[in-house]
Amino acid sequence: MRFEDYPVSINPLPEEDGGGFLVILPDLPGCMADGDTVEEAIAEARDAFEAWTMAEMEDKGSLPKPKTYSGQFVQRIPQTLHMRLAKRAESEGVSLNQLTATLLAEGLGRRH
Repeated sequence: MRFEDYPVSINPLPEEDGGGFLVILPDLPGCMADGDTVEEAIAEARDAFEAWTMAEMEDKGSLPKPKTYSGQFVQRIPQTLHMRLAKRAESEGVSLNQLTATLLAEGLGRRH
């Protein structure tokens, strides 16, 4: 496996903790690194990945596979909400899937 095969989480560190950025590889427990810039944190994470995977191979003989996501899930919703979403999608000239993906992304963006 390569570093690029695994998802990473990049988060700013609070100034009271020294600032910079923290990179975590969530599929590899304890594999993380930090740096003053995003680029530096990613470079450090690559080094941490190499050390982590070497130790894991020596200890267990294999690496955890990266989690994959299909981009598809099923969600049951009330009929009235389905109707409202379908009408809005039609009025905007987009598919129901496109509308709901956009609304979910907007909602996540506001919360983040």
